[in-house]
Amino acid sequence: MSPNRTVIAVAAGAAVVAAAVALPLFQPWRVFTDTVVDEALPGAPPATVSTAGPTTPVTASPSVMPSSSPAPPTISGDRPSTPAQAPVTLGQGRLISHEHDTSGTVAILQLPNGSRTLRIEGLDTSDGPDLKVWLSDAPVREGRAGWHVFDDGKYHNLGKLKGNKGSQNYPIPAEVDLSAFSSVSIWCDRFNVSFGAAELKT
Repeated sequence: MSPNRTVIAVAAGAAVVAAAVALPLFQPWRVFTDTVVDEALPGAPPATVSTAGPTTPVTASPSVMPSSSPAPPTISGDRPSTPAQAPVTLGQGRLISHEHDTSGTVAILQLPNGSRTLRIEGLDTSDGPDLKVWLSDAPVREGRAGWHVFDDGKYHNLGKLKGNKGSQNYPIPAEVDLSAFSSVSIWCDRFNVSFGAAELKT
């Protein structure tokens, strides 16, 4: 084999190895994919389902109920319903773009049962590897200055981002002290960079 062919073969082999390592790590195809997840607002009343059916008339026997007897009172199966309590908003904000174009709103909601959840609505960002939803004590800064700050201080991981588009809920554990956090980040844990973030305001 000539020296030139040897060099080409070695370079081709190195390129194959590099691609085998880089592709699973960077997952570049995810720039062109979307995962849409839409969840209902926590505490929203369930859809009303009518259980009423056609009434079948029953004719009483004359020996039991003479025709002159007054009709028995009608008992309605409908009961007055208690209005559903709405969640209380403890903090809210609007997402700004960091490494990827990102938009949508975030809100921390306290549900009628006392539990809390982070609600993301109208999310629109890029798909990516190892995306998480973080509560953080870091300030939200525009531009590249705000891309890498959210793991500098205190943060709490609420879990994997369910979808890069849609409206989703992320339960907040009872032991989390919300007063320690002032922002939300869509955080790429693999490359330590924020896709987008929002400052929480009360």
